[in-house]
Amino acid sequence: MLSMDETFETLRREMVEKQIRARGIRDPRVLDALLRIPRHEFVPPALKAEAYDDTPLGIGEGQTISQPYIVAFMTELACLNPDSKVLEVGTGSGYQTAVLSVLAREVFSIEIIEHLGQLAKEKLERGHFSNVHVRIGDGYQGWPEESPFDAILVTAAPHHVPQPLLHQLKIGGRLVIPIGDFYQDLAVYTKTERGVQEEKVIPVRFVPMTGQAESRKPGI
Repeated sequence: MLSMDETFETLRREMVEKQIRARGIRDPRVLDALLRIPRHEFVPPALKAEAYDDTPLGIGEGQTISQPYIVAFMTELACLNPDSKVLEVGTGSGYQTAVLSVLAREVFSIEIIEHLGQLAKEKLERGHFSNVHVRIGDGYQGWPEESPFDAILVTAAPHHVPQPLLHQLKIGGRLVIPIGDFYQDLAVYTKTERGVQEEKVIPVRFVPMTGQAESRKPGI
């Protein structure tokens, strides 16, 4: 009979093979990160048995942990290397943060909901993700004192692109972000010497970005 740890490991491998690799994720570092991170440690205790299902899950406060494929897809779009410095806007459960932490040199993550941010910080500390820094606050303005960043991932949807996040990208850096109200597109903004290039990738459904994003007018 399998132990709980062995059962979760089996489910995690099935998740990566059937939900991630089968849908076209090819970056071996991303696949390895999804294999390594115990997703069940980042969901509410009552949902541990569903942690590796092909679906987002509620984590309280009206927020969710994203579908595993979306986590992998956004991570692959960020094009990280071991020396990357990453900003994440929307710590949430801390799962995406943990995935980024094993791929990048340093991860700075901002969560606007204090309760969720503290829970995620505690889980990340227990998991010894020592290259992660969590801040409670509004991520619309980014983390200017730690910029520039090689990549910025946003895990909630504003109806426009926050200008401060584009400013905090390095040349060549990529902002991966869902944009829209009810209908949303996952988009990648790449900063170049000549400006910002936009690529809309797939339709998605994220919780709305709150705070300053709700009152600012659209426009890059």
